[in-house]
Amino acid sequence: MDAVEINAGNHYLRTLRADDRLDDRPALVTAFADEAMRRWVYHYNVPDLEAAGRYVALRAQEWADDERCSWAVAEPATGELLGEVGLKNLDLDAGTAEVACWAHPLARGRGTTVEAIGAALRFGFGALDLKEVSYDHAEGNAASARVAEKCGFTLSHKLRNEIEVDGRPETLVVWTLRA
Repeated sequence: MDAVEINAGNHYLRTLRADDRLDDRPALVTAFADEAMRRWVYHYNVPDLEAAGRYVALRAQEWADDERCSWAVAEPATGELLGEVGLKNLDLDAGTAEVACWAHPLARGRGTTVEAIGAALRFGFGALDLKEVSYDHAEGNAASARVAEKCGFTLSHKLRNEIEVDGRPETLVVWTLRA
């Protein structure tokens, strides 16, 4: 599917970019160097501009392949990258997806992620006709738990020792939201 841009109120949701007009790669490198990002978003490694370029290209390909809708959360006046939200593991036939999100260290604690997820959910339930969206995170990630609650998700279940964080087994907390 073609990427869609969304006015999310105080923020603008757009595709990640690395072109002559807007380059998110430096902000991606900075964000992924953050200790909290390395801890909770451990499945991506973005140490330099080249890796950031691959990350941007991956997100574009996932849109094209109907696997993931991913948006850069941007400051509307400057285009500054504040984070990323998305609907991953899209199953358009079943009407399901999973929320993915992270906030740039300089943008945390301002409600940006909650607002952006709300916009992504409206798109998913409205334009994609999703029936259910889940939101999973490590039990120790208190910020993600707060985001899930503020976005209206309901705690579904917990899977003990399902993931590994900092080299130790961690419980995976699963939240759900139905259309």
